[in-house]
Amino acid sequence: MNTDNFDIYFPYLGVGVEHLNNSISVFGFRIAYYGIIIGIGMMLGFLIASMDYKRRGLKVDDIQDMGLYTVIFAILGARAYYVIFEWDYYSQHIDEILNIRQGGLAIYGGIIVSIIGCTIFCRVRKINVLSMMDSAILGLLIGQSVGRWGNFFNTEAFGGPTDSFLAMRIKEALVNPNMLNDEVLLNSFKIGENLFIQVHPTFFYESMWNLCTLVIFYLMAPKKKFTGQIFFQYLLCYGVGRFWIEGLRTDSLYLWGTNIAVSQALSGLLAVLGAGLIIYNLNKVKKNGPDAALSAELNALKAKSADENTEKGSEEAAES
Repeated sequence: MNTDNFDIYFPYLGVGVEHLNNSISVFGFRIAYYGIIIGIGMMLGFLIASMDYKRRGLKVDDIQDMGLYTVIFAILGARAYYVIFEWDYYSQHIDEILNIRQGGLAIYGGIIVSIIGCTIFCRVRKINVLSMMDSAILGLLIGQSVGRWGNFFNTEAFGGPTDSFLAMRIKEALVNPNMLNDEVLLNSFKIGENLFIQVHPTFFYESMWNLCTLVIFYLMAPKKKFTGQIFFQYLLCYGVGRFWIEGLRTDSLYLWGTNIAVSQALSGLLAVLGAGLIIYNLNKVKKNGPDAALSAELNALKAKSADENTEKGSEEAAES
């Protein structure tokens, strides 16, 4: 098979895209796939978070309202984080700061602003913030998992050269030159008339890591031992996964004047923080029993179940 016509190709999987487009045109207006995919991820995030909040017997309107209030600020936070750590470029291109149609969103900025927004919202509504975060995190995970595929269409968020089973081959002409470090360029090769790079598909690694984490967390959520457990587990698990994946990437944002990848450093700190909070709270539960918020939630679910059983019994009696 002639593979030099593929824009993106996975040689060991035999799967590729011959003509990769990163946008569609609707009535002459260009809409980037990146934005469409982010939108789909957000809608799925609302759905998953609402489903979990409802099964816990809590008021779904609260988490949906919180999501609507924070989603715009999360996008702005993601952009601000990216611009801050790429300020050498944006200080010379001020007019591009708000242009996100070509990407340039850093998920950690969105997460940080979302947590702040959720905290403020819960204080105003007098809701336990950790209780809400336990459901919101499930929505965030599906949003992150789906959203990473926007990087596929933008041919970005990949790692260094590799010959592994999941290696991804990309036409060099499609890639932003800023993402092509010396190691990648030295390992580029020519097929026919086109230059190609073959790299780690780190966007895919992170997408699958988040999806697997979501499934595990969703299944174990009803058995959590304390309020905030899912949130703290997210800090640990996402921190560990992102720390590893960030070390493979070629487009990391760096702390000013250093060779330290800011997202890798932050991931390590969050993983340690998450592990510490989990250990602390498990010891607290072992000593004092479930916290008040979780106890109230479990009691409400028991009461709801008892009411449903009574109602069902009354209906069966009436039918007989």
